[in-house]
Amino acid sequence: MGLFDRLKGDDNPRVAFIGIDGVPFTLLKDNRDEFPNFAALADEGAAGPIDSIVPPESSACWPALTTGVNPGETGVYGFQDREVGSYDTYVPMGRDVQATRLWDRVGENGMDATVMNVPVTFPPQRNVQRMVSGFLSPGVDKAAYPDELRDYLESIDYRIDTNAKLGHKEDKTEFMEDAHETLEKRYEAFSHYISQDDWDLFFGVFMTTDRVNHFLFKDYEQDGENRELFMEFYRKVDECIGNIREALPDDVTLVVASDHGFTSEDYEVHFNEWLEREGWLSYRTDDHESLEDIDEESRAYSLIPGRFYVNLEGREPRGSVPRDEYEAVRDELKAEIEALEGPDGEQVVDRVVEKEEAFRGDHDDIAPDLVAIPAHGFDLKAGFKGNDAVFDTGPRNGMHSFDNATLFVDDPEATVGDADLFDIAPTILDLMEIEYARTDFDGRSLV
Repeated sequence: MGLFDRLKGDDNPRVAFIGIDGVPFTLLKDNRDEFPNFAALADEGAAGPIDSIVPPESSACWPALTTGVNPGETGVYGFQDREVGSYDTYVPMGRDVQATRLWDRVGENGMDATVMNVPVTFPPQRNVQRMVSGFLSPGVDKAAYPDELRDYLESIDYRIDTNAKLGHKEDKTEFMEDAHETLEKRYEAFSHYISQDDWDLFFGVFMTTDRVNHFLFKDYEQDGENRELFMEFYRKVDECIGNIREALPDDVTLVVASDHGFTSEDYEVHFNEWLEREGWLSYRTDDHESLEDIDEESRAYSLIPGRFYVNLEGREPRGSVPRDEYEAVRDELKAEIEALEGPDGEQVVDRVVEKEEAFRGDHDDIAPDLVAIPAHGFDLKAGFKGNDAVFDTGPRNGMHSFDNATLFVDDPEATVGDADLFDIAPTILDLMEIEYARTDFDGRSLV
């Protein structure tokens, strides 16, 4: 429908969702003078910290946020998932998400959705108004639908992601220049399609925030040499949000959210190295490189981030743990993970979550048996190639956190308190006056 139809009042109210991947709420709350547009959005609407999901990893978080259900229903648990009945792994893509996305619900109600740069959406769906896929897409030429969208994005040199490899350099100048350019192109594209005013749901994600946090967050928290580079970038993010908010028509509610929080990173924890040293994991060859190389003596293995699997008889091809010993073995592993201390005696994990507590649905057959939620400072890795040490440092100084994700709703009637990622989808549908069954979601509406 066109603008004239909207002015007649025949349409439902609309929503513009802007994702700010990995932005912790305290960053915005503690710097109100630096980020006046976020401050105004909080003062005039509702805002607060929310919890992420288990595990707090972007490839699992965005399917959960956009469907309102846990990984047991989406079928996506992380950047790398395990095939059923196999040691083969794969990288989940859009077609691996098994639950109904928000924009599909919008379409089922005869409305249009513009979807831009959401992680885990490649290849782009052809049943929406327009879509350019996000993180892990091979390039704009294959990631954008329809052709008009692809042609426009290519004409402005749109970027799906920043060049994270530049962040590995000690001098962050080139990395930050690339981050600014990526942010600017994303904002230009968002603004172009927001101004067309032909959608009912606009859903776009800035992912460069996550990239900057991974390489500069400790500089922000501990007043490091790159702190001003970090703050300069976020002042631009604030300006983008302010401009988008100002450009939205009166019948559109703005929702801004992140998929997880962020904190400083002190150590990488190589858990498969730890499992091997503690006698839980062994390999068939000395030059092992993947999960397929573990042997029949192994009792457990790990995938990032902090996911642990019992090598169970009848489930894994070379399962060694009898089913009648599963609970006892899992309890033993959980206790050892919880007791693990870092190089300076700190607790490595905040808690360990059992699969039954976190995952429900038709796709829990590939769920991890345990998920370790890290204590701040410990980034949980896996890896099958072997490491010289369990605790190590890498080029990143920032890591994801389960707590302190961000939610802003530009509606004073909304209540952001004791909320989590699952609450966003039903909140958006309520704002759009789209009916749904309360049992469709693991969360609840905040309006």
